[in-house]
Amino acid sequence: MTVCTGNICRSPMAEVVLRDRLHGAGLADRVTVDSTGVSDEEHGNPVDPRARRALAARGYAVGDGHRARQVSADELGERDLVLAMTSRHADVLRRLANGTDPQIRMYRSFDPDAPQVGGRGEESRLDVDDPWYGDADGFEVCLDEIEAAADGIVAHVRVELGLA
Repeated sequence: MTVCTGNICRSPMAEVVLRDRLHGAGLADRVTVDSTGVSDEEHGNPVDPRARRALAARGYAVGDGHRARQVSADELGERDLVLAMTSRHADVLRRLANGTDPQIRMYRSFDPDAPQVGGRGEESRLDVDDPWYGDADGFEVCLDEIEAAADGIVAHVRVELGLA
């Protein structure tokens, strides 16, 4: 599960990219990818049109079925890997998990070129840029960061499935 604030920009972009990469790796039938937000402010809304355009420009298929939703504690307990877009999202997820111990990781921690961090106090260095308040260039930067970590996530999933 990928998680951002409202579930209309970063996390659905990451969901689309990861589905594509997992499909390319032959893992689509073994892994379910979804996305949520820590807030309900966008509940029921589709993917932001700017995110949709950025994805389409790079050849990703974006369906019309996505509707923003807020993450629940029950969902966290059902996921093997929860990928937070920012350190703030990770903190919210850890509080919501309340000891159920899902694997909550920073999305960009899988990017080999991302800054190295020494612990939770430095996690904000791994935040995926929020494109919401910017222009189309912000969505391109966000998608660059998402794509840069995607192969690392696929490699991690292969290991978790005992395939590597």
